[in-house]
Amino acid sequence: MADTNHPIAALHWVAIDVARYWNAVLVETASGQRHRFRMTNSAADMQHLIDFLRGLGGRCRVGLEPTGDYHRPIAHRLLTAGFDVVSISSVAQSRFREAMFNSWDKNDPKDAAVILEMLKQGRVQRYVDPLLAGHHDIQELSKTYYQISRARTKVQHAIINHHVPLYFPEMHKYWCSTRNEWWVKFMIEFPTPAHVRQHTCEEFIERASALVGRRVHRVAKLTEIWETAADSGALPHDLQSVAVQTFRFTLRHYQQLNDLRNQLEQQAQDLLANDADYNNLMSLPGVGPITALTILAEAGNLRRFGHHRQFLKFCGFDLAKSQSGVHRGREQLSKRGNARLRLAFWLAAVVAIRIRENSFREKYDRYVSTNPTDPDLKRKALTAVAAKMARVAYGMIKKNQPYRRVFLARLVRRPRPLPRGRGAAAG
Repeated sequence: MADTNHPIAALHWVAIDVARYWNAVLVETASGQRHRFRMTNSAADMQHLIDFLRGLGGRCRVGLEPTGDYHRPIAHRLLTAGFDVVSISSVAQSRFREAMFNSWDKNDPKDAAVILEMLKQGRVQRYVDPLLAGHHDIQELSKTYYQISRARTKVQHAIINHHVPLYFPEMHKYWCSTRNEWWVKFMIEFPTPAHVRQHTCEEFIERASALVGRRVHRVAKLTEIWETAADSGALPHDLQSVAVQTFRFTLRHYQQLNDLRNQLEQQAQDLLANDADYNNLMSLPGVGPITALTILAEAGNLRRFGHHRQFLKFCGFDLAKSQSGVHRGREQLSKRGNARLRLAFWLAAVVAIRIRENSFREKYDRYVSTNPTDPDLKRKALTAVAAKMARVAYGMIKKNQPYRRVFLARLVRRPRPLPRGRGAAAG
C-alpha cells in the first residue's frame, strides 16, 4: 500500500484524463521525470497503474477530471489502494487550458498536462467516493427513481397530448392528478366511447364501479361518462383495431412505471427509516420522502462541509456578479453546483410557502410584500426561500436536531402606563 502518512516521503504527481475507452495518464515523479502512457478502463490496466505507482515509492497524489461515471471505478481502486485522489473541475480545467496554451484546442495529452499543472498548484476539489462514504445505495436508488419518473412523464405526455384527443377526448377533464390510478385502469378497460356505449347504462355502471375508486360519487360520475360517450368527438375506432391495442399497451406501460415508482418510494422509506438525517429532513416543511432521499443521495454526508456557505455553493445557491470597468453586473445565482440538489430545495420551497405558520412562508410574504403580483419578484422570493431551506437543512443535520416549529404570537399594542404622578393627579 502507498505510504501516505510519512511526512518526508517523496511526493509524486499523477494526472489522469478520463474517457470512455482510453485514459491518458501523465506521471511526474519527485525528481521531475515524466511518464506518459495510455490505459483502458479494465481491471488489468488499473492494477498495472497501481503497481507502477507503488514501485515509485513515496507518496502519490492523483488528480482526475470526473467524466460521467467512467472515473469512478479507477478512483475507487486508487482510494482502496491507499492513494490520495482529488478531482479537477471541468469548467476550471477549460479556463486554465485556454490561459495556459492561449488556444481553445484540446486533446487528451494536453488535458492531462493541464490536470497535472492544476494538481501541483492545488487547484483541486475534494473527491468523495459514494461507495466508501456509505451512500452509494441511496444514490443509486435516487437516480433510478429519477430515470423512472422521467420515463413516466414522457409516457404521460404521450397519453394526454396524443392518445386522449384521438380516442376519448372527453376523459381529459377527469385527469386531475398524476396519481390517478383509477383513470388509467378505467381507460384500459374502456379506451374509446364505443367500448362504453356497447353496454347499457346499468351494465356499464356495474362493470366500471370497481375501477373508479371509493371516495367519489360513482353512479353519478359513471352516468355522466356514459351519456358523454354518446356524442364524443373521438375518431371512430373499431373495438379490436390495432390502434386501440397500441393505446392499451401505452396505458399498461404507464401503469407499470407507476408501480415501479411506488415500489422505489416504499424501498426508500424502508431503507432510511432508522436514519437520523433522513428523519430530521422529513421534519422540514415541504420536504417529503423523495426530496429527503434526493438531498442525502446528492449531498452525501453534509457534515463534511465546514460552513453553510460551502454547502450553498455546492448546491449552486451562491451569488456571483460580472463586473468590469464601469460595467456593474447584478448579482445572480452562479448555478455551478449540483442541479438536482437545487431542484429538490426549489420544489420543497414551493410546497413550504403554501403551508401556514412556518418561517419560510413568512420570508416569502415579506419578500413579495411590496408588489405581490410581480412575477419576477415572486421568482426571486422563491429562490431566496429555497436557499434558506438549504441552509436550514445543513444546520439541522450538522447539529443532529429536527426542525423547530416556533410560532410567534402577534404582538398586541397596549397603551403605555402613565407615570404615578400623572395618574395621581388625574385621579
